[in-house]
Amino acid sequence: MERLHGVSERRAGMLAELGIESVLDLLTTYPRRYIDRTRQADVSDLVVGDEAAVLATVQSSSARRARTGRAVVDVVVRDGTGRLKVVFFNQPWRAKQLAAGTEAIFFGKVTEYRGTRQMANPVVDVVAGVVPGRRTLRILPVYPASAKVGLSSWELGSWVGEALERAGEMADPLPGEWRTALGLWDRTEAFRTIHLPETLDVVEPARRRLVFDELFRLQLALVLRRRAFETDARALHHDVSPREVTGAVSDTLVARFLARLPYELTTAQRRALAVVVADMAGPFPMHRLLQGDVGSGKTVVALAALLAAVQGGHQGALMVPTEVLAEQHFAAVRALLGDLEGPGGMAGGVVRVELLTSRVKGRARAAVLEGLASGSIGVVVGTHALLTEEVAFGSLGCVVIDEQHRFGVEQRATLRAKGADGDPDLLVMTATPIPRTAAMVIFGDLDLTTLDELPPGRVPVVTEWLPGEGHRGEERAWQKVRDEVASGHRAFVVCPLVGESPRVEAKSATEEYERLAAGELAGLRVGLLHGQMAPAAREEVMERFRAGELEVLVATTVIEVGVDVPEATVMVVESADRFGIAQLHQLRGRVGRGGTASWCYLLGGAPGNERLEAVAATCDGFALAEADLRVRGEGTLLGARQKGQSDLRLASLGDPGDIELLGEARRVAEAVVDEDPQLGDHPDLADEVRLLLSEDEGEYLFKS
Repeated sequence: MERLHGVSERRAGMLAELGIESVLDLLTTYPRRYIDRTRQADVSDLVVGDEAAVLATVQSSSARRARTGRAVVDVVVRDGTGRLKVVFFNQPWRAKQLAAGTEAIFFGKVTEYRGTRQMANPVVDVVAGVVPGRRTLRILPVYPASAKVGLSSWELGSWVGEALERAGEMADPLPGEWRTALGLWDRTEAFRTIHLPETLDVVEPARRRLVFDELFRLQLALVLRRRAFETDARALHHDVSPREVTGAVSDTLVARFLARLPYELTTAQRRALAVVVADMAGPFPMHRLLQGDVGSGKTVVALAALLAAVQGGHQGALMVPTEVLAEQHFAAVRALLGDLEGPGGMAGGVVRVELLTSRVKGRARAAVLEGLASGSIGVVVGTHALLTEEVAFGSLGCVVIDEQHRFGVEQRATLRAKGADGDPDLLVMTATPIPRTAAMVIFGDLDLTTLDELPPGRVPVVTEWLPGEGHRGEERAWQKVRDEVASGHRAFVVCPLVGESPRVEAKSATEEYERLAAGELAGLRVGLLHGQMAPAAREEVMERFRAGELEVLVATTVIEVGVDVPEATVMVVESADRFGIAQLHQLRGRVGRGGTASWCYLLGGAPGNERLEAVAATCDGFALAEADLRVRGEGTLLGARQKGQSDLRLASLGDPGDIELLGEARRVAEAVVDEDPQLGDHPDLADEVRLLLSEDEGEYLFKS
């Protein structure tokens, strides 16, 4: 960066704070908007209120002091049609710059002062000094400069202009036949135009080409990853049939598990299970993403997949991101399986399920490790602890990863590599519905299955947002808690913090627990639950809540997923503006699970909060995912993408035109990789894809 004119070491540091550390970063820092200064007018045609540029000669120039002490420079300019007064405040140097006889372009808004037309503090380009970086008679790009950093949009623009001038012709890795077929511009032309457009009309085709490039690079990386996986796959044979899902076969482990469930599977669950079973019986390892709304039954589908591996003499592993979630899943799996018997040669009777986290220590840990290595453990639930070198499996047949956005590609591959007999099937779950377009960007190397149906009896949760209503609004929520408890039901109160924080203004669970127990909820049996409690203490509190010994549970987001208490019918979320849309939707999913009317109250936040308005308006997780995309943009959603992949700078997954380009990018990526799997004939493309990848994954995808 220091090689650009004017980029000193100090300026380079400022640019780095904006995420600009190379000329490529600079050129992909695109204008946020444009100012049109192309309109040139004769002085006689100027109308008060218009913005225009005039080419005129300075007739006179004088400096003075206003009564306030401000420096004022009065300039009279003339062209062949008339005169115009130009005044500058606090710019005394203008008197010297604009001496009589100077020809310049003046751009600004025309006003009227004492019956005379004038421009105040216009942008000026002296004609003798006009260079490609002029600021008048052109479309002026406005860059995302930062006052905090101390760089102006004008400085960024000047460096971009210099970089473009010195870059010359750029390599264009997109094959010419595809550019023609898709009607895309040449890359060099697109870069020059988006930064230095002659008219506003040419910005869109330039943007379209650069958006395609962003999406194409991502899709290439994902297609390469999928093809490499398929090429290297060591498939395991799973003796499982779709007939077990339909009930036509009843004597297998999977069939017995499904038959003993206390409820009927939804059509969507059966459809998803049929696809999963077909994958597991197929010639390639399963590589699938399962997504569904809150309460759609993903856990049952996942557990059936794990049992399909167990019944074939293999093992299943369920990996989750936190110890709290692992403990909750472990309890849920044990409850669902009960005394279900496995294959005689494996666990010797009941399917053995164990937990492995960093909190499992000593003899207990040694016993789990031995059971995994010997194959006597059928299903293990764990955290990142499953990835450690000390963990070895007798025969790992199926891996389920929950909350995929917490795990990177390398972690996924590490667990998969623990399959001694071959590559285990992989089922990735996300508890937060994401739009299809985002799924194509985030999980494009996985097949997608969606659970789009809720179990019978699930009723929409009546959601009410009470913004800034103070005590009166909150009292309505607390009254509902008291009423529901009196009817034999239970309630959650969720706070964003465990304890008081001097830096964050939000309700804490410990303080609210004490306040509510002595105040609004006095007389009720109130409990406290948060992630800093010991596991045994947490489980004791949850058991007491499930059993009804506690009627109200004040908690942090540890109850966000995995907690199923059918008697819970009301939830109060305090400092609700501290939570995102997806998190609020997940929290709300903890109530209404028993088929009875349920309520969720969102407390706090200023009127007009789009996130809280969206959550209060609908219980449809997929609609909320689309709203989340609109409210937050791609930035946060795409934080789920894998390590090394740069952010989308131009593409918007909410733009119909960009969504269409995403489909085209996928089609082109698949065609190119099918023809040239290692991109040996497309070295420029290979170089671009490497920019998105970690070093290890780059070596894996482009190995000889």
